[in-house]
Amino acid sequence: MQAIYLVKNGTPKVAFEFRDIQMTEPKDDEVGVIVEASGINFADVVARMGNYQDCPPLPTIIGYEAVGRVEKVGKNVTTLKKGDRVLAFTRFGGYSQYVTQQESAVAKISETMDVGKALALATQYSTAFYACSVATNVLPHETVLIHAAAGGVGTALIQLCKLKHAKIYGTAGSESKLEYLRKQGVDFPINYTKEDFSEVIKEPIDVAFDSLGAANFRKSYKLLNRGGRLVGYGAAAMTDATNIFTKAKMGAQFGIYHPAQFIMESRAMIGVNMLRIADYKPDTLKYCMESVITLLDEGKIDPHVGNMYAAKDIYQAHEDMEKRKTMGKIGITW
Repeated sequence: MQAIYLVKNGTPKVAFEFRDIQMTEPKDDEVGVIVEASGINFADVVARMGNYQDCPPLPTIIGYEAVGRVEKVGKNVTTLKKGDRVLAFTRFGGYSQYVTQQESAVAKISETMDVGKALALATQYSTAFYACSVATNVLPHETVLIHAAAGGVGTALIQLCKLKHAKIYGTAGSESKLEYLRKQGVDFPINYTKEDFSEVIKEPIDVAFDSLGAANFRKSYKLLNRGGRLVGYGAAAMTDATNIFTKAKMGAQFGIYHPAQFIMESRAMIGVNMLRIADYKPDTLKYCMESVITLLDEGKIDPHVGNMYAAKDIYQAHEDMEKRKTMGKIGITW
């Protein structure tokens, strides 16, 4: 069996190395899963570039989700058995043909569920579900703004907010992506390479979902209605910072805020990090995963799979995601 190790920071070609691994025994509350496919997320790109604080020391295996079959079961596991087809939230370690994970971060999926769609549920859809239905609750017919709306979490947020009959503004960086947003149900697609969303939008926003950070974050906050919420779940813009000075400059662009300001304006700022939810609220993670699995089974959501690469093409997959050439979920198959 093999895993893809992140051995150094830099371009995909120099960063990754395939290594042989052994099938280890799971702990008492864990299951061991033989993996058929591993998901790729933008956070993986940030980790590869050396800008992700939570990334373990190198060499390490990154990756947040895997689909496969349970092979080994710890003695305290009660809800899963050998042979079950499952989705695992891996919290690093996903780029591997074998993973072990706590029972609370593994959920059964059907034999017929498309592997790419299943991969989208662990991180992207669970993050989106937590962001719009747990961390805050998008109410029927509210107006929302979704940044990087053509990406994995963006697509998930569109579909989940459409279930709530929200009016949706969505940003993307090309005409093909704008067309994709229209097909997904975005009411007002905005090309951020040609227009400033903060000038295009002429009405208050009830909920803004921001994965970019920096100046984008500050502009989103200024658009909020009274009672509005800004949900931040990433800082993709920081990948453009190449040294400590540009990082400091972009960090300052987030703006400075005070709790009294939130109270007086009746606005909220909410941070979402699903790694922290996995660490400290595993039952909540399980709830989010099982909720989106049910929504997919019921046909209420439909994850868009951008591309499934062969594992040997991990370099191309990372390059495509870094250059923002992908839409929806991407992953690798073993």
